[in-house]
Amino acid sequence: MKEKRLNNGIQMPAAGFGVFQVQDPEECTKAVLEAIETGYRLIDTAQSYGNEEAVGKAIAQTSVPREELFITTKVWITNYGYDKCKASVEESLKKLGVDYIDLVLLHQAYADYYGAYRALEDLYKEGKIRAIGVSNFFPDRLVDLCLNVEIIPSVNQVEVNPFMQQIEAQKWNEKYGIQMEAWAPFAEGRNNMFTNPILSEIAEEHQKSVAQVILRWLVQRNIVPLSKSVKKERMEQNIDIFDFELTKEDMKKIASLDEKTSSFFDHYDPAIIESLFKLH
Repeated sequence: MKEKRLNNGIQMPAAGFGVFQVQDPEECTKAVLEAIETGYRLIDTAQSYGNEEAVGKAIAQTSVPREELFITTKVWITNYGYDKCKASVEESLKKLGVDYIDLVLLHQAYADYYGAYRALEDLYKEGKIRAIGVSNFFPDRLVDLCLNVEIIPSVNQVEVNPFMQQIEAQKWNEKYGIQMEAWAPFAEGRNNMFTNPILSEIAEEHQKSVAQVILRWLVQRNIVPLSKSVKKERMEQNIDIFDFELTKEDMKKIASLDEKTSSFFDHYDPAIIESLFKLH
């Protein structure tokens, strides 16, 4: 697996496996074990996913050494504020059954995320976290955070797919040396993603699937994609993206698909913010 060097010097795999919505514990543990067997080393979970313990069981059962795995979790907004955040990460450590977490992100840019971020900074200094970052931080909130914290985030995990390309956001992340990660690279198949004529044509030219084209497009944009599947054959396909390269013309065609609109929800919608606080 190729790797990316984060702004604090540690290496992170260039593609990862996510477990969002894999809530059945046995299915989640099995999926993570199969993902690791397939070659994935970056495993992405979150407190709000409710499956940290299931991921932890896979970590305990795999024959792959802990130091070869890159485990990510995220602190949910109801655990923000310094004390609550610190306690919640300690709880995540227990659920995952690990002595340290490779990357911890603040899941959303709401509530007392400054207090929470200070807790992550201290946990980082204590060696319980190898890197800290954020998720779903739009450029305005990201820059404000960067200008007012001691440790610049290493990662910002945001929605990136052919219909929501985050071109402008990427410029701001790169200005501060922050690695972008893409959640929902396939937009969960919305907008007929897998039958899109442009993506299908490019896939046919390269003898690859539309999913592989999308993941490769992200890699070539220097964005780390996180894909999810409970089917091993899909896992194998989704990690097989390092043996081909999209042309400049391919990249230009995909750029034309950008609608600059989320396939899921508007983070600036007050009703959405209310609903997020009811999630966990």
